[in-house]
Amino acid sequence: MGATHGRAAAGFAPIAIGLGLTLIHLISIPITNTSVNPARSTGPALVEGGIALHQLWLFWLAPLIGGAGGGWLYRQLIARNEV
Repeated sequence: MGATHGRAAAGFAPIAIGLGLTLIHLISIPITNTSVNPARSTGPALVEGGIALHQLWLFWLAPLIGGAGGGWLYRQLIARNEV
């Protein structure tokens, strides 16, 4: 959230976001086969069915809750200090 803040250095947001995604790929995917994109998890779950289909809701709901929680936390910790 801070990478895209109005007071952040211009032009560095893609670098910060890209490095964050690189960390996800380097750490999380080799350990747990994490699916970074919920839409990419949907196709295999629909084809395979079974338990993958029963867990599909989590791949969509967790990023939404995480994004909302991260936005709220950023506002509480960072944005409030700038007023």
